Amino acid sequence: MSDRGGTDPGRESSLAEQAASWVPPWERPRPEAAPAEPEEQDLDAAAEVAEAPPDAVLVDLAEEADPGAEDAAPDDGAAAPPPDQPDDEPPLAVIDDDELRGALEAILLVVDEPVQEIVLAQILEQPTERVAAALETISAGYTAAGHGFELRRIAGGWRLYTHPRYADYVERFVLDGQSVRLTQAALETLAVIAYKQPVTRSRISAIRGVNCDGVVRTLTSRGLIQEAGTEPETGAYLYRTTALFLEKLGLDSVDQLPDLAPFLPDDVDEVADGER
Repeated sequence: MSDRGGTDPGRESSLAEQAASWVPPWERPRPEAAPAEPEEQDLDAAAEVAEAPPDAVLVDLAEEADPGAEDAAPDDGAAAPPPDQPDDEPPLAVIDDDELRGALEAILLVVDEPVQEIVLAQILEQPTERVAAALETISAGYTAAGHGFELRRIAGGWRLYTHPRYADYVERFVLDGQSVRLTQAALETLAVIAYKQPVTRSRISAIRGVNCDGVVRTLTSRGLIQEAGTEPETGAYLYRTTALFLEKLGLDSVDQLPDLAPFLPDDVDEVADGER
């Protein structure tokens, strides 16, 4: 055993080893830096983006949004599909063939001159090509069925006409209707109107000496005379001849009528004025 006031040789050796291995703090190696927090990483990334050129930033953002966009991009020579263009016109109503045929026939029965395909298409709100095809079909059907009429394309339009095979019957009907002769009373009344126009019925009756209301109605229905206003003093209707009258007589105007004076008595106007 050692004395209490002495020193333990083993302890002295341990202290000496610790003194020899001791390193001052300024010479000790620094510990490795811990990974930055997520917020610090975001700040660093934002700083890098701010320093990068604008084109590079756009490329990076596009790659992050769609990594396969570069592979799926079309070739430079391929044309991009055109954008959808809005159609301001409303869609055409679709009608069946029977409805279209009936509508065309009804219109063609009332036209007084050839009507163009585009006009029919606008009225029926159908494509012009479909209307043209329907007209061709109708025309061929009439011809094949042997009807007394046919549908022809004339002067750029379509119109119904009588079949040439039945022209003699049509001509006979038309001529018979026009060959009806006017009565002597109608001819006299027409002559008075032609030379005295515009003239009232009372004036015509005074000149002829008989009531002429029925004859005036007949001449009006034949299209040879027409109303020409009213007389200011009495309000009675005035009558005058029509263009059809001139056409029938082969005249250009009533001024070409022959002079009537040689065929009338000298006092005819005085007698007529006295009886009015």
